[in-house]
Amino acid sequence: MKTLKATLLIGLCALGALGVSVQTAQAQSGPLRIEITDGVIEPLPYAVPAFLAESPGSNQISKDMSALIAQDLNGTGLFREIPAKAHISTITHFGSPVQYADWKAINAQALITGGVTVTGNQLEVKFRVYDVFAGQELGNGLRFKGTTDGWRRIAHKVADAVYSRITGEGGYFDSRVVFVSETGPKNERKKRLAIMDYDGAGPQYLTDSKDIVLAPRFSPTGDRVLYTSYETGFPQVYVLNVGSAARRVLSNQTGTMSFAPRFSPDGKSVVMSVTEGGNTDLYKMDIASGQRTRLTQTPSIETAPSYSPDGSQIVFESDRSGSQQLYVMSANGGEAKRISFGQGRYGTPVWSPRGDLVAFTKQNKGRFHIGVMRTDGSEERLLTASFLDEGPTWAPNGRVIMFTRETRGADGVSALYSVDVSGRNLKRVAVTGGGSDPSWSPLQ
Repeated sequence: MKTLKATLLIGLCALGALGVSVQTAQAQSGPLRIEITDGVIEPLPYAVPAFLAESPGSNQISKDMSALIAQDLNGTGLFREIPAKAHISTITHFGSPVQYADWKAINAQALITGGVTVTGNQLEVKFRVYDVFAGQELGNGLRFKGTTDGWRRIAHKVADAVYSRITGEGGYFDSRVVFVSETGPKNERKKRLAIMDYDGAGPQYLTDSKDIVLAPRFSPTGDRVLYTSYETGFPQVYVLNVGSAARRVLSNQTGTMSFAPRFSPDGKSVVMSVTEGGNTDLYKMDIASGQRTRLTQTPSIETAPSYSPDGSQIVFESDRSGSQQLYVMSANGGEAKRISFGQGRYGTPVWSPRGDLVAFTKQNKGRFHIGVMRTDGSEERLLTASFLDEGPTWAPNGRVIMFTRETRGADGVSALYSVDVSGRNLKRVAVTGGGSDPSWSPLQ
């Protein structure tokens, strides 16, 4: 348990967040399970009574936490909350026996109960999940500790635990997104890097709007961000420390332009596009030493590289065949294999955290799409269609994709949207102002 606690604290400090630790953590399988397939899913009905306020000053936080947990679960499209006005039973004590018959009567298949204690600025939250129809607890209870300012963070952790126990998949609520915040009219758009919770809450700005910034990308540990800046008048890749906002240019050789960076899975190197002598190829750079290795050598434009989760391969886009298509090659370079063969042009590929899919942008017949395919190019599926959809990024569990959608015309705006990998549950992310180029962090 000490190891888990230390790991969590390191991850939180890297994002400048508030400390949260797990006190007890034992999970086991139960009979209640959402089977996620590509067919129509009937959301699982559940109840989450307001968490019990077990100390003076904890009443509002307890209500806010249970509401946020419900918001997280409902937002997946896999769960449906039964409103409090329909509840027959009330939870008066965290340790009291559950009246399963009362919860069955309102068709709740899962029940989430919790208690909140506030001491000064310290917050302690405990919760349990019950399989109502089986009449038993689903796994064992958990207890989280943190600060009152970090109550949202703890609520996301509770929702992740509930989601994981019922779906069998990892959660994604306790994650963040770095993106390009956009303000102003389309012909004078101001752009700066920003970071927020996955649901759009708590935005913080990492740069000012003096220079054009593009394509921010999180490191595997969430403590650094790569991005492209036009600060010098030409695109150059920078790396920024999220906690301190300290930054440095990664590639600034005279006569070259660098862009479209992506971290390797171990976080020690970066793959990016470099334009030199009129030619654009992929290069790998060791972050510590600055040593560059050229990975492609063709007269075409090679860009938008993304590593496989194990770091052995890279998917990228290239026009070497005469149009913009997707290719896969060894992470050390060499011969590349084309994987996109449908109608239209393909770009911005991103390897799924699970390793089984590649998300991409597709342009065909005047429409843009976000799609997914197997890593060999088979089983292509288009998830969206609009005037302009582009730039997918994966949630840490590989279940949800976030992307940029821009509306048509001189007054068009960019916004962030998310969609389930099956194509369901398309929705706009609650971001103040415009947003583009999202990149999802790992779980913290």
